[in-house]
Amino acid sequence: MFYCVAMGDDEKTMAETQGVWSVPEHRRRGRGAVANVAARFEPYAVERVDDGWDTGAEVDQPMLRTEVAEERPRTIITRNASPDLGFDRSVNAYRGCEHGCIYCFARPSHAYLGLSPGLDFETRLTAKPEAPQRLAAELRKRGYTPAALAMGTNTDPYQPIEKRYRITRGLLEVLAAHRHPVGIVTKGSLIERDLDILGEMASEGLARVGVSLTTLDPIVSRAMEPRVPAPKRRLQMIERLAKAGVPVRVMVSPVVPGLTDHELEAVMEAAQQAGAGSAGYILLRLPREVAPMFEAWLGEHFPGRAVRVMSKMRQMRGGADYDGTWGKRMVGQGAHAELLARRFQITAKRLGLATKMPRLRCDLFRVPPEQGDQLDLFG
Repeated sequence: MFYCVAMGDDEKTMAETQGVWSVPEHRRRGRGAVANVAARFEPYAVERVDDGWDTGAEVDQPMLRTEVAEERPRTIITRNASPDLGFDRSVNAYRGCEHGCIYCFARPSHAYLGLSPGLDFETRLTAKPEAPQRLAAELRKRGYTPAALAMGTNTDPYQPIEKRYRITRGLLEVLAAHRHPVGIVTKGSLIERDLDILGEMASEGLARVGVSLTTLDPIVSRAMEPRVPAPKRRLQMIERLAKAGVPVRVMVSPVVPGLTDHELEAVMEAAQQAGAGSAGYILLRLPREVAPMFEAWLGEHFPGRAVRVMSKMRQMRGGADYDGTWGKRMVGQGAHAELLARRFQITAKRLGLATKMPRLRCDLFRVPPEQGDQLDLFG
């Protein structure tokens, strides 16, 4: 049985730092989170209470299925001014991500929808089918100045529902028509479907791709990223992108101290052999509701390592679960963080991997004519 409990300031703090209620394993098979934590803006938390009347009821509850709602936004380009990022604009075709990566720093964004950053984030998704049309309209605006557009910054543009919705491909078709530069970060092998567009854009210096590869261990990967292609499959993605002429960067992201950090050099070497030309890494980030969910996940999947992982994580975050300070949030601080950075630099130099990718071209941008447009007299 469940009870709704009103949350004051103290209870909201607890909801942000502890799992509120777990979901039986048979209902969340193939999912990353083990619980649905209360969203930080909600006035109530849900608690499971055994009152003796519902014995056996959980067994009859169905497995969680993916639900997709549709959104029609007025604008599609999101702007940012973060000094930690190499871009100032991005496009996200979806909200939430079926990949279910337990460590995803974007999970807290689901709270703005009144949904849990836990299982809701990976089962209750939102698609934006009109995103390509909105993007075309924004690129046509008078005074628009082109710069590299990022895709995959909040949720993966090649998560499983893209196969049905094809929104990401539609966005790429718009960008190709406008000869607009784009950078993509993904774990999804569905990107290979769009090699025809990406290969042509890359030949003009308009496209590049980052492939996130967290571990080479398929067991760890399956637990941590339940609906993501296996590490071996992602190495094939890198190879096929590289053969198509698309510059590929391996993103060792996130690096989980005490769980995957020992693989840093091996991941970079495997990616370099597959065709990656550059590399980057990001330390595990545990903002807001992600910290209690990740700790609960550790307790279920890697109980023998849980204390060590969280201890090392806090040593690299100034004693806290997370420090979102610019300049620190991606790489951490302290002796362990400095050692990790040094290992990365030495390995990148040894393998000939660049730490920065070539700048994308912005000088080719054009607005393709539409029916009814006045033709350029001198074009």
